[in-house]
Amino acid sequence: MDRLILQKAASYCAYQERTQDEVKQRLKKWNVWGEEADEIIAELISMNYLSEERFAKTYAGGKFRMKSWGRMKIKQELNRRGLSDYSITSGMKEINDEAYLSTLKDLLAKKKILLENAETDKFKLKQKLARFALGKGYESELVWKVVGGMEGF
Repeated sequence: MDRLILQKAASYCAYQERTQDEVKQRLKKWNVWGEEADEIIAELISMNYLSEERFAKTYAGGKFRMKSWGRMKIKQELNRRGLSDYSITSGMKEINDEAYLSTLKDLLAKKKILLENAETDKFKLKQKLARFALGKGYESELVWKVVGGMEGF
């Protein structure tokens, strides 16, 4: 195993959390494949530079706090990145239920203020609010519950 490549890969992982797939892609760019790539990834995991569970926690918490994404969108992204169900479940625990509901309510309240001037039909306004929240990845049952409970409807 090439120590220089291992060092470069460790620096790559130290910069920010990565998935095994991301590291594999980077190794391919450096012309490292197959068994050697697998060895380097195993070494990075043993040295704690690479942890999919840690990636999932960081990713889920970050996307929720910074972009107000819902659980469904976050899970879908983690799945797309090839993470295990265990890592995804672990990452989703980073999202507190109270904060989740509060964030959804705040998002919808802000969006309602923006849409109220343009949309006078209450039914269409509800539809637009729900579509917005569903697009952010929130669960439809929860979205409709919150939209139905908002003032002015």
